[in-house]
Amino acid sequence: MKKSDLLEVEYKEFYATYLNAIEDVELMSELLNGKKQFLDLVETIDAAKFSYAYGKDKWTVAEVLLHIIDTERVFQYRALCFCRNDKTALPGFNENDYAKEVSVANRNKENIVEEFLAVRESTIALFKNSTKEQLLHTGTASNIQWSVGGLGFVICGHQKHHMKILEERYF
Repeated sequence: MKKSDLLEVEYKEFYATYLNAIEDVELMSELLNGKKQFLDLVETIDAAKFSYAYGKDKWTVAEVLLHIIDTERVFQYRALCFCRNDKTALPGFNENDYAKEVSVANRNKENIVEEFLAVRESTIALFKNSTKEQLLHTGTASNIQWSVGGLGFVICGHQKHHMKILEERYF
């Protein structure tokens, strides 16, 4: 599936920011490229930089990385539900509430990478094993209609969006 296969309705709300962050590429290619880009970025981060925030009430570098992981988990779950044709409307989630509960005190580069890889490999397996028809299945999350494929592209675009913020505001 390519990004251009998405329905126009999927560009609603602030999710368009994430979808517009990526080119018209194949979903699997973007998931694999995003994996490499995340690993390459984390490799360049000095351990002391993980606790850095560029302003008052801003997330630290570690919190941003864990936010990327948490969000991928949430969107992956939504994609799984819709892929299996579950028509239950799914709730939104408040990323700031999640960030408050992330414990970064005992986190380091290695275990953040380990967690990212576990989540991304699971995401890749889900989308790799979804049929073309399943990628078009839709459901409601956060009061927005999404396709399974659309959620995959949001995972990719969300990661790109936050990696750009890290590069521009943190490094």
